[in-house]
Amino acid sequence: MKYQSRKKAIVLLADGTIFYGKAVGKEGTAFGEVCFNTGMTGYQEIFTDPSYFGQLMVTTNAHIGNYGTNDEEVESDSIKISGLIVKNFSYEFSRDLADRSLQEFLEEHNLLAVSDVDTRALVSYIRDNGAMNALISTEIEDIDSLKKQLAAVPDMNGLELASKVSTKKPYFFGDPNATYKISALDIGIKKNILRNLAKRDAYIKVFPYDTTFEEMSEWGPDGYFLSNGPGDPEPLSKAIETAREIIKRDLPLFGICLGHQVIALANGISTYKMHHGHRGINHPVKNLITGKGEITSQNHGFAINREETENNSDVEITHVHLNDHTVAGIKMKNKNCFSVQYHPEASPGPNDSIYLFDQFISNIKKAKVEA
Repeated sequence: MKYQSRKKAIVLLADGTIFYGKAVGKEGTAFGEVCFNTGMTGYQEIFTDPSYFGQLMVTTNAHIGNYGTNDEEVESDSIKISGLIVKNFSYEFSRDLADRSLQEFLEEHNLLAVSDVDTRALVSYIRDNGAMNALISTEIEDIDSLKKQLAAVPDMNGLELASKVSTKKPYFFGDPNATYKISALDIGIKKNILRNLAKRDAYIKVFPYDTTFEEMSEWGPDGYFLSNGPGDPEPLSKAIETAREIIKRDLPLFGICLGHQVIALANGISTYKMHHGHRGINHPVKNLITGKGEITSQNHGFAINREETENNSDVEITHVHLNDHTVAGIKMKNKNCFSVQYHPEASPGPNDSIYLFDQFISNIKKAKVEA
């Protein structure tokens, strides 16, 4: 079989460290920030999640591709990662619901993937030394040339990527006859977020990343949503200003991940690039309001400053990550606004946090009654 004589490949990190592997199919070179995801399932959702735009994905699960792919199990219209790094790649699959193999899916989307990499060693290295730019390549004859190309790749810190994945023009999602109308700012939105909102009797109008509050409000929505997305939140000045205007008017607002960071920035709370981020479907979070623990799906390389959040008189911390005590959720004390630093819509994955969508709809309902 053709994959038995695959071409040699490497993973080259920005600090010069090299890991060796073999090309899955496509040959060439791909660049991005190297990161890892600890989920054992959901690889297709991960690959199509806009929040992963511009990243080389290392999967910690040893076997990837076993259950193939399904056209319905996507979070956007294309693969968003820049490359894939795995230990064992399964060319064959055994699931009745699968439409094709993972190899065929990657080839359709022209994605470079490398297997037979010691991913345990690579993940351990990232955990010790932090996320950094990297490349994967089958063009390994001139390592010095590859190093020069890698050095020219911009760092994720300070990089605005929402514009790369956001819709170019507004569109609608859901039932036009639904009870609630929601304006959503697309800074990298996942399809399953829209499905969860629509499932709760909402009709959503999705707007490009740089839309103003005035444009989002012309439709007469009952609530506003700020989506997840890739890159550094601080360059998103227009999104931050839009969030600030929504908050000023005390309108129902909910933010997830990048949207959560934008809400924090709108309140004068700074963000920072994490050492190696949180990515997986098994992250423990404590809800400080209910005292309950939640197993959550997470995907972020930036976080909000905890000390500044604690010192902000307008903001209350509602959730904390139990591994490193980073802020996982906030709400405003005197405004109809809350956000979380994880993915309540994740599927497949834990459903412990699905109540957050109900909470948002409840906030909208209450605001309509009081209006």
